[in-house]
Amino acid sequence: MKLKGKKIAMLIGPGYEDLEFWVVYMRMKEEGAEIDVVGMEKNKEYSSKHGCLTKKADFTATEVLEEEYDGVLVPGGWTPDKIRRDEDIVELVRKNYEAGKIIGLICHAGLVGISAGIVSGPATGSEGIKDDIINAGGSWVDEAAFRDNNLVWGRVVKDIPAYCRELVSALAE
Repeated sequence: MKLKGKKIAMLIGPGYEDLEFWVVYMRMKEEGAEIDVVGMEKNKEYSSKHGCLTKKADFTATEVLEEEYDGVLVPGGWTPDKIRRDEDIVELVRKNYEAGKIIGLICHAGLVGISAGIVSGPATGSEGIKDDIINAGGSWVDEAAFRDNNLVWGRVVKDIPAYCRELVSALAE
């Protein structure tokens, strides 16, 4: 178990992409990571984008701003556009990035990175945010997944295996 002893905040919100949350969540758990699910409202049952799955947030970002995390992971779907409006969620991402912790962004999750002001180098995600990444000062890379310092990027759902490999590798260091 490569991530035993690691603590991760996984963000959630309305319309999260089912697989980008659940597959990544299960993969991190499989490697032994402890995961706090963080949303805009504590104990709120968030529905996935496709309406098949739900998950409650264990904490709000306000409650965990002072927690020590090894990483913060953001799924795609409609969630990034919703949660980027929460100042404490944006601060949680920014603070952990500045502390050198791993920030995982897949699909539309780059929108949260943009709002946190941490996108400046190579980046990927859904092609729907390509212009947003470029306008934020990033450079678009059409790759399944890669790491740039403490940012781990994943493109879309079909790239989840490559994204998870990059996350596990980065978090295990």
